[in-house]
This record gives sequence, C-alpha cells and structure tokens, in this order.
Amino acid sequence: MSSEKSNAIKPTAGTRTAPKSKPAEVTLAPVDNVLLANLCGPLDENIRQIETGFDVVIRRRNERFSISGEKAALTADAIRHFYGMAREPLSVDEIQLGLIELINAPVRRISRKAEGPVDGPQLVTRKTELHGRTPRQVAYLKAIQEHDITFGIGPAGTGKTYLAVASAVDAFERDLVERIILTRPAVEAGERLGFLPGDLTQKIDPYLRPLYDALYDLMGHDRVSKLYEKRAIEIAPLAFMRGRTLNHAFIILDEAQNTTPEQMKMFLTRIGIGAKAVVTGDITQIDLPKGQKSGLREAHDILKGVRGLAFTEFTKEDVVRHPLVARIVAAYESHAKQTP
Repeated sequence: MSSEKSNAIKPTAGTRTAPKSKPAEVTLAPVDNVLLANLCGPLDENIRQIETGFDVVIRRRNERFSISGEKAALTADAIRHFYGMAREPLSVDEIQLGLIELINAPVRRISRKAEGPVDGPQLVTRKTELHGRTPRQVAYLKAIQEHDITFGIGPAGTGKTYLAVASAVDAFERDLVERIILTRPAVEAGERLGFLPGDLTQKIDPYLRPLYDALYDLMGHDRVSKLYEKRAIEIAPLAFMRGRTLNHAFIILDEAQNTTPEQMKMFLTRIGIGAKAVVTGDITQIDLPKGQKSGLREAHDILKGVRGLAFTEFTKEDVVRHPLVARIVAAYESHAKQTP
C-alpha cells in the first residue's frame, strides 16, 4: 500500500451513518507503510471492521484518520492499539476478537502480539491463544474450574459452548478426567429420529455437528477420531444418557433450553464420582412445543442458591462473533420488551 494514496471510507447507500458527536483525529507515528498496510488490511477491510464494531464512520488520508460517532474516542484508541500490533498482517478474525475485548475492557491487552499477560485461566488446547475475552467469559472459565456443575446461560455467540468444550479438552489433557461426553437434545425431531434417512449416526449427526466442530478445532480431526474410537470421547443425544452414571468424565449438555424439566433432572442426576458438568443454553430461543416448560429455565429458578453450582449469565456485550451480531441481539431484545 502506498503512503501517497488517499483513501476515504464512506458509508455506502443504505448504510446507517453514525450518530453525530465530536469527531476524533488520529495521526499514527512513526509512520511505517508496512505497519499501516498490515493495520488497514486488503482494500481497507480491517478499517471497515472497526467501523462496524464501534458503529462509527472513519475517513483516512495516509496515516491520518478522522472518526465520527459516539465511540469516536474509543475507536481512536483502538486504531492506535492495532497499529502497535501490526508488525504482521492483522486478520479479520484478530480485528473482530480484538474489538470485543476493547469494547468490554478498553485497557486490556489482546492477542499474543500484544504485551502483557492475559486475564483468566489458561487452557491446554491446540489453540494456544484461547482465553476469556470478556469479564463474564473469564468468570465463566473460573466457575467451570472451581465447581462441579456450571450453567452458562445467554444469547448466541457468547462462547458458552465453545469455552465449555475447551474446558473439557483442558481437563482431559491434564488427566483430570478420563472421558469427554457431549450431549444435546434433538428437539427439532422430537427425539424421534426414525423418519430420518441413514443409520443412527447419520440421523443424529446434524444435531451434534456443532460439538464435533468445536472438538476438531481444539484437538484436531485425527486425534478426535482416535479418541472417539477408544470411547474416550462420546457425543450422543440426551435421550441416550438415561439410566447411566457418569464417573470421571467431563459432561456438557448443550442447547439445554430445549430440555424438559424431567430431562434436566435426569441429566443432573447422572453426574458421578470425579465428574464435572457444564450446562449451556439460551432461554430466549426455546424450541419446545407451546406450553412445555423449559428444563433450563426451571433449573435456573430451583438451583440458583444450591451450594457447589455456579451460574454465569451472558449478555449481548459478550458476543464474540461478527460485531453486527451483538447489535442484532440488542435489537431483538428491544423488540421483545416493546411487544405485549
């Protein structure tokens, strides 16, 4: 990227412009064309990600940035921060994850390219940079380590399931448990899978695929396959847990908002000696038949004060997907409050 090129990021037709407020000006120094190119990304894609994340408008001329919007000052700090990290090209993922941390804790250092230690527990997985990126995520990881049963409740994209699987992998790698068991209710098919084509594995695979994907990401496909063959990893519908006692295992119940109260009680009473369990779900996305009470909602009401259990309740501020996801969640929350 040439330093002589003038480039202005402007909102396209149909794009909501940022609210008016005092603009912020940033001049990066010392000027380094390589750092500037690494910061901006191909065709200024990283700058557009920063715009979206903070809901601002950024105009750039070489190393000078003009920022308009309610979060102009925070955006200016973010640009300086990412410029300091730009010794290597910054990916869109690094920008998006960094924005989440900066929005929730502006002074926190992010990524292995930044200086200083990372907050919260350090997990032993294939992804060496994995850690809690918001205060609630850090609290969630600590709760999982310190309690035998932990509930993670909140909207999509807050890392509930992924961090739970990462904690399970960490416990397995440290020989704290002998097995990893991942389960979720196949409520979309009413747990009656006979009408679906294929053998049993093929019938239940679509409902369990997100759990496989998390394991593959954290352990690698080959290792997961070998451990699955040795029964050190088990992924199955919730109905398959009935009648079992699960000892020395790390058990995760995902999509728990779609359990009935009876299923939730059945699952929680499966926990055996040396076992640890994490229950995750979003009580705003219940797919049970109309009139059927959610087991997760009931468990939250009944077990909130039980010693030895921990509850972490995530909000839209903890969303670590595309920056727009947090605003989508907020819009739905606002609409729900206004709807009778």
